[in-house]
Amino acid sequence: MSIAEQTHPFFEISLAEWSFHKMLFANEISNLDFPVIARNTYGISIVEYVNLFFKDKANDTKYLNELLKRCNDNGVKNHLIMCDDEGTLADIDKKKRMQAVENHYKWIDAATILGCATIRVNAFSEGGSAQDVQSAAVEGISKLAEYAEKVGINVVIENHGGYTSNGEWIVDLMRHINKPNVGTLPDFGNFCVKREGGDIWRGKCIEEYDRYKGVFEMMPYAKGVSAKAQHFDSDGNCVETDYFKMFKIIRDSGFRGYVGIEFSSEDTGEDEGVRKTKALLEKVAATMG
Repeated sequence: MSIAEQTHPFFEISLAEWSFHKMLFANEISNLDFPVIARNTYGISIVEYVNLFFKDKANDTKYLNELLKRCNDNGVKNHLIMCDDEGTLADIDKKKRMQAVENHYKWIDAATILGCATIRVNAFSEGGSAQDVQSAAVEGISKLAEYAEKVGINVVIENHGGYTSNGEWIVDLMRHINKPNVGTLPDFGNFCVKREGGDIWRGKCIEEYDRYKGVFEMMPYAKGVSAKAQHFDSDGNCVETDYFKMFKIIRDSGFRGYVGIEFSSEDTGEDEGVRKTKALLEKVAATMG
């Protein structure tokens, strides 16, 4: 038993599938392999999926049951599905927004089959003022949450580009939606609020929201945390985020739940990155209890 396990930390470590996106996109491993790898290679028994890696299987009951069987056979719990490329629930075009809502229904159904508690959705939008996008997001997310509530699924919004990378904007969104099954998924990265050229994802970041302030603001609504890591120093600490400072914020918020490893780097292998992030989380847990 590790030191972290002996001290009963206030969070449990989960593993986000995006940590292996290079291997998955290269077909070196498959979505069906992921939960088995999480448990048998890394000793992690809680997983978070990305819909992109089984996008054509949302309505495939046979496939979902096979995935669930692999989880059950290996003692793995399914926690969350991160949903991308289904349209934005904050699109300022009402027709597109409502289509995005309908596109997400199948992932709520899939989450129900897999025993997940939550789906993560996007609330950014191309164009529109902060107020316009927020008003659209309130409508779109509320509509989806009504569907999700019937089967006990949470809908969470991550700081994930555009206005969603602004902690104050996210908190205001939560207050307007005001539904118990709607919350946040604070990510240690993704706080770029402005890029060269105006694109949400491409271009150099020229304005970044303070990540510690953003996580602090989002934690009262958090139904999970995404522990992003990209680079490590010689002591095994994350270069871009002070994990000890960040986890004090998380602990002091009263949060008790899952913290997902989400490693992503161009210059470190995925296996190494996941191992280093897990070791850092265990070090934090042992220090903070």
